[in-house]
Amino acid sequence: MTTVNPAADPKAVEAQLLAFLTERIKAPVEPADDLFRAGLVSSMFAMQLVVHLEDTYDIEIVGPELTLDHFRSVEAMTALVLRLSGKNDG
Repeated sequence: MTTVNPAADPKAVEAQLLAFLTERIKAPVEPADDLFRAGLVSSMFAMQLVVHLEDTYDIEIVGPELTLDHFRSVEAMTALVLRLSGKNDG
């Protein structure tokens, strides 16, 4: 699989996250869906998402970034990836 620079292609990040979630939870997901409110994601699965995002996008999610709000929706996770990727450039 080719690594995509997330800062260069936010739509690719969103599409990859939607595909990952749909495969894992066996249900269709929209970018703005509140995954916790819908009962699609547990706090345990949120930790799996942390590992997935760190491994897939070569970022480190620590400290204040480790809140459920950053994993509540695909839009929120995409924003987190883009923000942390920008910090890690160079």
